[in-house]
Amino acid sequence: MTGAVTISLALAGITYGLIAASGSGGWTSPQVLVSLAAGVLLFAAFIVAEARNPHPMLPLSIFRSRQFSAANGVTFVVYGALGGALFLVPVVLQQVCGYSPLAAGTALLPVTFIMLFLSARSAALAARIGPRLQMTTGPLVIGAGMALFARIDSSGDYLTQVLPAVLVFGFGLAINVAPLTSTALSSAPAEHSGIASAVNNDVARAASLIAVAVLPVAAGITGDVYLHPDELLSGFHTAVLISAVVAASGGLIAALTIRNPARAEEPVPAVQAAQDELNCLHCGLDAPPLRTAGQ
Repeated sequence: MTGAVTISLALAGITYGLIAASGSGGWTSPQVLVSLAAGVLLFAAFIVAEARNPHPMLPLSIFRSRQFSAANGVTFVVYGALGGALFLVPVVLQQVCGYSPLAAGTALLPVTFIMLFLSARSAALAARIGPRLQMTTGPLVIGAGMALFARIDSSGDYLTQVLPAVLVFGFGLAINVAPLTSTALSSAPAEHSGIASAVNNDVARAASLIAVAVLPVAAGITGDVYLHPDELLSGFHTAVLISAVVAASGGLIAALTIRNPARAEEPVPAVQAAQDELNCLHCGLDAPPLRTAGQ
């Protein structure tokens, strides 16, 4: 109970502080400083409480696995980039390009089909050769897809501007998601497999939450910019390029930290996780993206 309360309040404090920082008071506002400080202190309290609890909600020993910690590090970086960028894409398509809400929501639908057709194959490949190659190249392809979103202008032509970015982005997800989830699950002790899945999912969701709060501010999308199409489009271009760099850095982290197991494992858990993540991601097009394949 203590762990659940402290981590929930910690995330609330940090997120509120990051969002409030975009207001008139800026980063030096008392409410921002107090909220961020409270969030950090509560997170520290969560760690202490879990370490002392004989039956913790989150056994901290699970992070002794370098592979598990690395997989969750990649998850945080990649899903942060995903959450921030995919939050803005439907907004820009509607506010700048004149798409209807339905058209903006379905613009990313090809990602769903790509994931459905390729996730199982990606998981099978990772089972044969190990996850490192796909976890390295996947974020790079995702980053390339995000960078292509910077080609969108006020016309928002779907076939020449939006669809190419969506296709590249979708292929990157298909390459990365299943191996990432499988690695996070398989690197934890068998008795903690359920906890490992929950941690990976929570890391992905927390990264998206923080990115949605931080990315618009970092790109200069604040206040009433949403009412000015030209300024919004300029900020969007900056935002997707930032997201592209962040996503690509996930590939670098994977190259440096992920190791192929001596013996590959069955991809079934990864395939199911990828499907779950896919469902969450598509829901996220209305809100933003995926469940855990990092999902």
